[in-house]
Amino acid sequence: MNRPVETPVEESAVARAGARRRWLWTALAAALLVLAAYFAYHRFGGAPSPEPPHGAGRFGGPAGAGGPTPVVAVPARTGSIDVYLNGLGTVTPDRTVTVRSRVDGQLLRVLFQEGQAVKPGELLAEIDPRPFEVQLAQAEGQLLRDRALLDNARLDLARYQKLFAEDSIAKQQVDTQAALVRQYEGTVKIDQSQIDNARLQITYSRVTAPVGGRVGLRLVDPGNIVHASDANGIVIITQLQPVSVVFTIPQDNVPAVMKRVRAGDALPVEALNREQTVRLAEGTLASVDNLIDPTTGTVKLKARFANEDSALFPNQFVNVRMRIDTLHDATLIPSSAVQRGAQGMYVYVVKDDHTVTVRPVKIGPSDGPRIAVTEGLAPGEQVVIDGVDRLREGAAVEVSERRPELNAPPEGRAAKGAQRGPRSGAPSGAGAARGGAGKAQR
Repeated sequence: MNRPVETPVEESAVARAGARRRWLWTALAAALLVLAAYFAYHRFGGAPSPEPPHGAGRFGGPAGAGGPTPVVAVPARTGSIDVYLNGLGTVTPDRTVTVRSRVDGQLLRVLFQEGQAVKPGELLAEIDPRPFEVQLAQAEGQLLRDRALLDNARLDLARYQKLFAEDSIAKQQVDTQAALVRQYEGTVKIDQSQIDNARLQITYSRVTAPVGGRVGLRLVDPGNIVHASDANGIVIITQLQPVSVVFTIPQDNVPAVMKRVRAGDALPVEALNREQTVRLAEGTLASVDNLIDPTTGTVKLKARFANEDSALFPNQFVNVRMRIDTLHDATLIPSSAVQRGAQGMYVYVVKDDHTVTVRPVKIGPSDGPRIAVTEGLAPGEQVVIDGVDRLREGAAVEVSERRPELNAPPEGRAAKGAQRGPRSGAPSGAGAARGGAGKAQR
């Protein structure tokens, strides 16, 4: 088949069409770049954009020609605040006992309900006592027989001694009879011990609670043969009242705790739920471990709780707060006023001319809604607690005061800024919540 031959004129037309398409694409790309540059210019550095209702700039300051920024501010107050140590703890019962049978036999009855609270000595189960009753009867019969033999031997000994006094028999016969009497006396004691043992086995056939507490799930059903060597036992009893919580604190806080312990002070301890919003129980510090864990740099502490309402459950993980001190005449502000920047903690202070200034501060302990300021702020100065995201240095503000009571912490509230985990024993405060507090805090 013959293929058509393209002429030079056709080749030139095709080339011109390709060049035209390339030019169109280039022009379209250039137009898009110009349009993007135009929007970027007006968005970030060019002509001012329309001002939002409250005129928020990049750092929260008013943009354009808007009025002052509305904020909520409160004055710093003087008051007292508690210093806490935080930790993560585990609820540990004082006693956990596996109730086992002390004799072998058939389990006749189980007399407890699963989850029931029992008292020491309360009957839990019964094992068939008949084999031990038979052993008791045999031992009692053996004792009667041996006592009769002993009585007869003693009579013979008395007669032999009388005859020996009359020089009618040899001394050897008297000594032999005396030895026989002692032999029967030993036999009677053995028989009596067998009787006591049989009675003890009968007593062991009644399984009682060795300690008071709460019983768990039944581990064996009636009708089974139980043995004293069984590993599982019949049931487990856990003492819940009182109960302990074992928690850890960093080794840097040990001197402060030991100072209070040596002084004989009862350090109050609170157990909180996982979210640290609900106080589960209140107790006191019971003991401090005698060594520091070198792998974690922490030391274990044990707190004792009455747990009358059974709010704490064995092996439960809880957050722990222990009060080790109380600061008096401290400068207190709401925790929401403290901000964190590249240079550290700061607050916005409202000046007399209704403008704000950035004030670096050093913070102390916190109890959740309140925080102590150790440096950088004086009582009476107003700090912004709401609207800080729209502020910058020197911004004009319109203050709307909302005065929470800073001298009295709210009842029943746990500090939400407390750290968690086994290394969270650092004192509470913005330093603990935001990384800037010293070792002596919470």
